Amino acid sequence: MAKKDYYEVLGLNRDASAEDIKKAYRKLAMKHHPDRNPDNPKSEERFKEAKEAYEVLTDASKRAAYDQYGHAGVDAAAGAGAGAGFGNFSDAFGDIFGDIFGGGRQRSNVYRGADLRYNLEVSLEDAARGTETRIRIPAMEECQTCHGSGAKPGTSPTTCATCGGHGQVRMQQGFFSIQQACPKCHGSGKVVASPCAACNGAGRIKQHKTLSVKIPAGVDEGDRIRLSGEGEAGVNGGPSGDLYVVIHIKAHAVFQRDHNDLHCEMPISFTAAALGGEIEIPTLDGYAKIKIPAETQSGKVFRLRGKGIKGVRSSSHGDLMCHMVVETPVNLTARQKELLAELETINQTSVGRHNPRAKSWMDKVKEFFAE
Repeated sequence: MAKKDYYEVLGLNRDASAEDIKKAYRKLAMKHHPDRNPDNPKSEERFKEAKEAYEVLTDASKRAAYDQYGHAGVDAAAGAGAGAGFGNFSDAFGDIFGDIFGGGRQRSNVYRGADLRYNLEVSLEDAARGTETRIRIPAMEECQTCHGSGAKPGTSPTTCATCGGHGQVRMQQGFFSIQQACPKCHGSGKVVASPCAACNGAGRIKQHKTLSVKIPAGVDEGDRIRLSGEGEAGVNGGPSGDLYVVIHIKAHAVFQRDHNDLHCEMPISFTAAALGGEIEIPTLDGYAKIKIPAETQSGKVFRLRGKGIKGVRSSSHGDLMCHMVVETPVNLTARQKELLAELETINQTSVGRHNPRAKSWMDKVKEFFAE
């Protein structure tokens, strides 16, 4: 029976990359392996075909011969043809899963340090204008006594005899070849016979350090500032992690922030609200004057354009929204009460004219109860 085209077996085009070949074979091998399909000759045959195709196409010289001369070229180069049995399946599988299980290659024992997070509270003013502050953080730093080796000064770590310095030992489980951390050196690949007294052999020591942080103008709640290399020190000479400073805006006595806009409440007397006039509004840059029209109602919002905050990624300033709150006077004198009573008497002669909202509401109440 004529052999099938290797690319067709794996479902690939002839320009498939080595990674494409691995992925295709892995998928077919997992689906048709005899351990998963006992007493299924068809799956066994598909598995053999996939394995043969994989072994040829992942070998550069065999693939070149096959691309030029077909199966005859492979047979001439490899003698009796590519083996289709199961003897080397674990080796092929180990190559496919090399990135997961180690693949028999020596693994690096150098690790990047952990990233750190620092929550920083800043005032609304500092967030709007930008500032620079200093923070003190705990972090794992390289031990200065042993310079990160973990060994007592004058000595050096030795290669772990159990794993040969790989940091991993291989465990055979069925047709899988799985690697795990060496129980002797815990994955470091080295053994410290005489630990450093300062760090107890860890190579790192917990310290506090003070850093200067520049807060850009316009930062908002939850923004992060990255300080590269200011995280924890790496292991075995690995690079340090990063420090992320997370911004939290303190509550302000006057303003509430909404992205680039600011909001504030402005209490005014009912006399000023009724007669109108000019009042001073607080802003982050001082006071600004606005004109209040006569008959201003509580809840009226006045927009002061450009008096908000310019965000980090914004091209212009936000606005300031000033919410009017008409305040009822308290601690009235007898004369004040007398004048207010007189005003109320006058208002009652023409409620619809002087208190239109109250009259409209009362009319709706009457209609409700009349139904």
